[in-house]
Amino acid sequence: MKKQFNRMRQLANQTVGRAEKTEVLSEDLLQVEKRLELVKQVSHSTHKKLTACLQGQQGVDADKRSKKLPLTTLAQCLMEGSAILGDDSLLGKMLKLCGEAEDKLAQELIHFELEVERDVIDPLFVLAEVEIPNIQKQRKHLAKLVLDMDSSRTRTSSRLTCTISWPKK
Repeated sequence: MKKQFNRMRQLANQTVGRAEKTEVLSEDLLQVEKRLELVKQVSHSTHKKLTACLQGQQGVDADKRSKKLPLTTLAQCLMEGSAILGDDSLLGKMLKLCGEAEDKLAQELIHFELEVERDVIDPLFVLAEVEIPNIQKQRKHLAKLVLDMDSSRTRTSSRLTCTISWPKK
């Protein structure tokens, strides 16, 4: 309780300008700190928009994504139509060829989305939700420690002043 009181008193004295305030961050670091919140907002919104752009479900393996993808369903439908008509008809051959092409497109899309998720979306999430909050937490802890140090320095210097000014008898 006493420590919190001294911390609040030191903070009030620094705010009013009566106490010395130790600066531990350089100008460059202060500018970076100001941009940190903007980076967090941008990475969070980008993560959200990129996730919305994915056609497959995020976080599931390729087989499960493939089953729910409209391109895969279309490819299966075309292949079934080809099987019904047979390879002797021109329409059957065309449906088979289109079905294979659609299936390849679906597989490429799934591969692309998995890579985007692994290389872009996941790192953006880690940056916005883990790294930046951790940096902000450490900065608050640093500010508290600096305030404690200033408070201790002020109390120590006032005690020295008091002991020096009292004459000995």
